[in-house]
Amino acid sequence: MKTKLYLLTLGLAAVNFSAQTKDTLAEKMLIYQLPIGGWGKQLEDKSVVNYNLPLSKELLRKIKATGDDHATIDNNATSREINALIKAYSVTKNPEYLKSAEKGISYLLQMQYKNNGGFPQYYPNKGLYRKQITYNDNAMINALTVLYNVAEGKNGFDVVDAKLKEKSKTAVQKGIECILKTQVLQKNIPAIWGDQYNEETLQPDKARAFEPVSLATAESVGIVRFLMMQPVTPEIEKSVKSAIKWFRQNKIEGYSYEVSKVNGKAVRTLAEDKNSVIWARFYDINNNKPLFGDRDGSVKYNYYEVSEERRNGYSWYGDYAEKLLGKEYPKWLEKNSISDL
Repeated sequence: MKTKLYLLTLGLAAVNFSAQTKDTLAEKMLIYQLPIGGWGKQLEDKSVVNYNLPLSKELLRKIKATGDDHATIDNNATSREINALIKAYSVTKNPEYLKSAEKGISYLLQMQYKNNGGFPQYYPNKGLYRKQITYNDNAMINALTVLYNVAEGKNGFDVVDAKLKEKSKTAVQKGIECILKTQVLQKNIPAIWGDQYNEETLQPDKARAFEPVSLATAESVGIVRFLMMQPVTPEIEKSVKSAIKWFRQNKIEGYSYEVSKVNGKAVRTLAEDKNSVIWARFYDINNNKPLFGDRDGSVKYNYYEVSEERRNGYSWYGDYAEKLLGKEYPKWLEKNSISDL
């Protein structure tokens, strides 16, 4: 009997210890979380959120002074924290981490446009381009991936409240509908997607001066990957295949894009390389010519006409669709018994 009581006491102590276990990164994320439930990428003084910094009194003051208008899904903000908190909870079972993650999930559900299923870059801040439906930097896809994991109980998200799971299922379906509606049509043929869209008309829109209306390759790869995670429907199959066809037709063969350091500064060079295949970062939405935006809002079609600051300060080419075309798409076809184009 004494042995049983001793073991029971040890078990209760272990549970209590587990509940009190803390994760250093997660603890900081609790502090940075904004009242609305999301997280910012910057603080009120425009300094970048950096979880490696020690929490000094001055930094804590800045965090406390940062309001809900800084809440965003840009630059991995909010999705990054939710994912990290769920992971920390799986290890520590600290209920504060799950509670914080669920508050973040509720924020994502709240920010989604109810009429079209899109996600703005910021919420509730609607200034400038922040209210646009934003695929840029995978913002909307990151948010939808979190909600997909919630809905399906994947990657540790099976612990999330059942009510949030049901809401997330609906949100994911609305998000997919938005993705299918916003795929750019060229002479009624689906191509890929733009970086951002007008939240009312669902038409591609410009954002910063050097981000003109255009087709966006990097983000479109992320969108296709998300669609391939979903149960196959005729609409999704058509969308994926159309995007794959566009990537195949608009690859740039025989060139590489290299980044080097000269006197401590990045220098980006487009060079001939017979073994390389790349894609431009942006393409003209009508004729698929690579295009480049400059600080003054002008659009260039010659990479070397872009101002030096923008030419070296932005990544204009990359092997964005290489893995998608070479490995992921063929696996998707095989898994779903689908024939190629």
